[in-house]
Amino acid sequence: MDADWDDTPEFPFSERDTNVLHVIEEEDLASFAFEGLKRRLRVHPETLSRVLYRLKDHGIVEKGVEGYRVTSKAKKFLKLHSFNTKAPSMHLLQTLLPPDVPTQHVVSNLKGKWFGVLRWLGYSENSESVTLKWITEDGGTIIAANFQCGQLKISAKMLWEKDLNVALQASYQLMGYIAKLISGVGRNQMAYFSLFDPNRLSA
Repeated sequence: MDADWDDTPEFPFSERDTNVLHVIEEEDLASFAFEGLKRRLRVHPETLSRVLYRLKDHGIVEKGVEGYRVTSKAKKFLKLHSFNTKAPSMHLLQTLLPPDVPTQHVVSNLKGKWFGVLRWLGYSENSESVTLKWITEDGGTIIAANFQCGQLKISAKMLWEKDLNVALQASYQLMGYIAKLISGVGRNQMAYFSLFDPNRLSA
């Protein structure tokens, strides 16, 4: 039954539906928030509500306690119909996490949180890592925190806002909150360094 994914009558997606699917694939989202997706797409909330209702009706997304979740049916569809138009990301910060602090503790306390200009977008995960994502209030920049093998990397993706200061300030604000979470659990201090090279701005 799942083999005929090219049968468009079964999935009569509109252009707006496809735009939502495009963002879900580009951000590799397993779960996402309505407000975050609205800012990412820059659409009216009623428009997004109608799209999500249709996708939910087709079994592409489902409503959960953490927001909207992408179903296995959607993952298969996106794998077969890839859009392949991902915007590049810029690595800004990297650190080693204290070994006595469970990564899951940090991740669970970050999900769904807002920080200054950052609004919760969603997360992706696999057997090796989890990536949490936020978007600025104006929808111009996405900040991602990737946890993998005891390391934390924070990166930024400039969508239409090209002010790097916004991304840097948001990244350090996020890192500061993570440091507070860690200091509340373990006694080890966390030192971090920047991966940002200002010379790349002239490239």
